[in-house]
Amino acid sequence: MPAEPADGGTETAMETRGLGPVPDGERGGRVRELVPTWVAANISVLLLTMGAGLVIFNRLNIWQVLVVAVAAPVVSYGLVGLISIAGKRGGAPGMALSRAVFGQRGNLFPGALIWVARWGWETINAVSGAYAVLTVLDLLFGIRSSTTLIVVTLLFFVGCTFVVSGLGISALRVCSKWSTYLFGAFSALVLGHLLLTTDWPAVLGKPAGSTAMMVAGIGTIAAGGISWVPSGPDFTRYLPRTASSRAVVGATIGGAGIVVLPMVLMGAVMAVGTPDLATAQDPVSFIGELLPTWIAVPYLLIALVGMLLINSMSMYSAGFTAQTLGIKVPRAWAVGVNAAISLVFGFLLMVVATRFFGSFISFLTLLAVAFSAWIGVFGVDMLRRTGYDGPALLDTTRTSAYWYRGGFAWQAMTAWAVALVVGLLFTRVEWFGGPLAGTWIGRNGLGWAAGIVTSGVLYAVLPRTAPAAAAPAPEREPEPERAGSLSN
Repeated sequence: MPAEPADGGTETAMETRGLGPVPDGERGGRVRELVPTWVAANISVLLLTMGAGLVIFNRLNIWQVLVVAVAAPVVSYGLVGLISIAGKRGGAPGMALSRAVFGQRGNLFPGALIWVARWGWETINAVSGAYAVLTVLDLLFGIRSSTTLIVVTLLFFVGCTFVVSGLGISALRVCSKWSTYLFGAFSALVLGHLLLTTDWPAVLGKPAGSTAMMVAGIGTIAAGGISWVPSGPDFTRYLPRTASSRAVVGATIGGAGIVVLPMVLMGAVMAVGTPDLATAQDPVSFIGELLPTWIAVPYLLIALVGMLLINSMSMYSAGFTAQTLGIKVPRAWAVGVNAAISLVFGFLLMVVATRFFGSFISFLTLLAVAFSAWIGVFGVDMLRRTGYDGPALLDTTRTSAYWYRGGFAWQAMTAWAVALVVGLLFTRVEWFGGPLAGTWIGRNGLGWAAGIVTSGVLYAVLPRTAPAAAAPAPEREPEPERAGSLSN
């Protein structure tokens, strides 16, 4: 297989750059731009449903939900931020940088698993977006859902997703910025309505649940964030090498936490008066029942834009992943493959599935396990590494510095495979249960954590295989920024 071209193109309205590392002269990004990026990645009414699940299924009180809503984004998006540092170092997408860790052929295995896992995430968001459109049509015009209308709304949502993600990073940044402002304004309206109409004695008087269920709740909410970890470098590759690593992590956690915290808390408050919220087949229509129409309709429309952005960001990264698997098409066309798949799976979930929330939580749990094995290996490698060899990342022949032995870095492959099995052993979902799922780790939903620890420790103790050629000189880290600064 010949070496891949280092496709170029500057950062314009239509991004043409693929896997090729971004030259230093084109790295004009700012760390503060990550805040709206990760705000947009979490603008989803599914967080309301998940917050309700903490009350209904985990039986937590509002104070325990507050702990979960703070801890979950710190844990999950802390990992996203840490792995994102590799993006500014190497200037390439996460799964392209992963070739330096697993080898040119070895990277195909975690890459394929992560690509397939994204199908499910994009399907869930496409379904949520379609439900939002259906709910708005019902509230404004009294149009009831039907199979034909489901197909039309799915086509509309996925089509918009394809356009935005196909345009590239500039379009995503613009959409993220304005959706952040609008979503924040209308979330304040929803919060104000809840403050005035909620039965607060019932909310505050709810007894506490077990610590185990609180830990499990952190794992459930964190699972969504963990799914973004391999994509983190995709959104930092336009940052200068001298950008503060600490600021990258802070902006990532801050952007996500701004949304996750109030949304999860609002869902928990809503669930006290509407316990059916967490078990509804349709995870969106309850908003029309709990809020006045003048708030519900614009809020759903803004949430629809948010879910569209989430899917656009996921498909943006999925396009890179598809290219690393050897699919020889431009990134925008690679996005189309995922769009078509989410259409088919979305239709099946909306028409065939009988319980949305159970399917969603099961999927999130398995998604986190699937990504965890990669996270541990890549994270330990990043801590050891001083730089990435750009030409070697694109060279898929035996001449690549990242060819290792037969195209495989066997230490990374071994740690990844073992951790994947370990994670599944401790995991239980609706349709699958590992033999160790009854242990403390399994009962607390920490199979993904077991995967990260296993892969990281195993990879750290195995002997290293040096690349065939020397990597670039170490980068020079800037002086620490003052507290609170998010700009580069």
